[in-house]
Amino acid sequence: MSDVIRLLPDSVANQIAAGEVIQRPASVVKELVENAVDAGAHHIDVLITDAGKTCIQVIDDGKGMSETDARLAFERHATSKIREASDLFALHTMGFRGEALASIAAVAQVELRTCQEGDVLGTLLTISGSKVEGQEAVACPCGSNFSVKNLFYNVPARRKFLKSNQTELSNILTEFERIVLVNPDISFTLHHNGTEMLNLPVLPLRQRIMGVFGKKLNQELLSLYVTTSMVQIHGFIGKPETARKKGARQFFFVNGRFMRHPYFHKALVDAYEHLIPVGEQVSYFIYFEVEPANIDVNIHPTKTEIKFENEQAIWQILSAAVKETLGRFNAVPSIDFDTEGMPDIPAFEPDQQAGVVQPSLSYDPSYNPFDVKTSTAPPSSYSPSSSRQKHTQWEPLFEGLERKSNAWQPEAETPASEDSWHTEEIQPASPTLYDAHPEATVKESVTQHYQYKGCYILTSVKSGLMIIDQQRAHIRILFDRYMKQIADKRHVSQRMLFPEMVHFSVSEIPVLETIMDDLKALGFDLSNLGGGSYAINGVPAGIEGLNPERLVTDLVQTAMEKGKDVKEEIQQALALSLAKASAIVPGQVLTAEEMNNLVDELFAVPTPNYTPDGKTVLAVLKEEDIEKLF
Repeated sequence: MSDVIRLLPDSVANQIAAGEVIQRPASVVKELVENAVDAGAHHIDVLITDAGKTCIQVIDDGKGMSETDARLAFERHATSKIREASDLFALHTMGFRGEALASIAAVAQVELRTCQEGDVLGTLLTISGSKVEGQEAVACPCGSNFSVKNLFYNVPARRKFLKSNQTELSNILTEFERIVLVNPDISFTLHHNGTEMLNLPVLPLRQRIMGVFGKKLNQELLSLYVTTSMVQIHGFIGKPETARKKGARQFFFVNGRFMRHPYFHKALVDAYEHLIPVGEQVSYFIYFEVEPANIDVNIHPTKTEIKFENEQAIWQILSAAVKETLGRFNAVPSIDFDTEGMPDIPAFEPDQQAGVVQPSLSYDPSYNPFDVKTSTAPPSSYSPSSSRQKHTQWEPLFEGLERKSNAWQPEAETPASEDSWHTEEIQPASPTLYDAHPEATVKESVTQHYQYKGCYILTSVKSGLMIIDQQRAHIRILFDRYMKQIADKRHVSQRMLFPEMVHFSVSEIPVLETIMDDLKALGFDLSNLGGGSYAINGVPAGIEGLNPERLVTDLVQTAMEKGKDVKEEIQQALALSLAKASAIVPGQVLTAEEMNNLVDELFAVPTPNYTPDGKTVLAVLKEEDIEKLF
């Protein structure tokens, strides 16, 4: 039998490694910019064409490479950052595996121009699909200039699964944000298709954050700092009043590296407990400095999941630091009774009872308000003008029962007999009521509704009692209305007396531009002011009382979370998000007319039973189940 195990060619091995390291254009940007940072660059330019699918160029003024190093850099497991295994636990640099450049060269056409300080000539190296096509001496500035063209040109399956340009550009900008937020001592620029999107000079950390996310964020942040023998933590946390459901800027960094850490995130969430509404979040930018030997950054291919040696102790330090910061800036509310202008109420003293007389109460124990036969007038303490008034007091208890006539007959000498009450089955105005619940036949000649605790609408149907969640019903109605507006491109916009400003980060702008037509169809009118700032000139009619800035931000975040290229799915997400924001809230008291309108509109939609995200809108309590209760 012949041998079946063989060594893979380098080109195939590099493509396999590329599948792990280079997932999309954003991965290339991340690796190249991190290498530029490690090379000691003071200024880095990033130029993107067609969201990185056509070209990614990263230029730095770092120390550059020699002719030999430039060639070796593209070999697998070639790196200048570690010499032995123990170096993995004393890392102060970013990329260290020695796979990034080899992986990039395996799935793209790469051109490198590099020169070291003091050298007369630099090196031009051209590689395509892991094959070196040329190397020559050229004149070029000190530093490195990487140009990566036609990513995945030789792996059609991988290129086919790339997302739209807007989505891929957003991913690039997200990676870029993470790098610039931890390197304020380096200046950066970023261009896309020849347009400058970011220009960040060297500034202190707080100003760097403002440069990325807008100056308004400066008013929302509190400074945090704590140092111990185990860890140093510094950064900024958001004020409780700036909490929001979506769009919070949340970043953890350790030793200059972005990381995700749900355990530490829980420490911040717990510190804000009772200070912000449930389900809302605040922005934070937290930087950890620890001994490299006390963390492991090599547990995940993208190196964003970091394992700490003393996680529980650091959790407690972080939690205490956040609480101390909130208390120091008086962010924790205190009870403060405002007594200015209030009347002076003397304290009660038992020995000062002179002149205090206990009130007396008189009543007729034989009086029966249900007795309609007697012509005896009630006691003088209760003297309605006629017997009609006696009935009026109890009439609300019988609302919902149908009578032979629309008025009571108070002059009758005997109580109404059973023959005076009846039920008459009629057809509702909308046939969709039967489509939703075939048994939901209205038993009364006039449909009456009752609101329970400001949350539910109760109404009688043929099979029993229908219970409708008023908020979910309104969401169902509004969702269909907004989807129709998007489809018809006929919106009702309400101009704002004073336009409001909203700022988006560079990673959010491509998503905003993608959904701009849909926002206009819903009734939003936004104008670009440049630098990531937009003016909200108009909003959909009927959303009075909502915060336009927060609403637009939430819609953009919803579109980012969907991450879909299917336009209809994004439109549905926008319509649902706006419907939830605009719907009536639990506890809102409705008039009889409002309840009637809500129920009528609910059963006019094709699917009244469930909200667009699958939650139950209505339920029927069977008549036999009601009878079992008695």
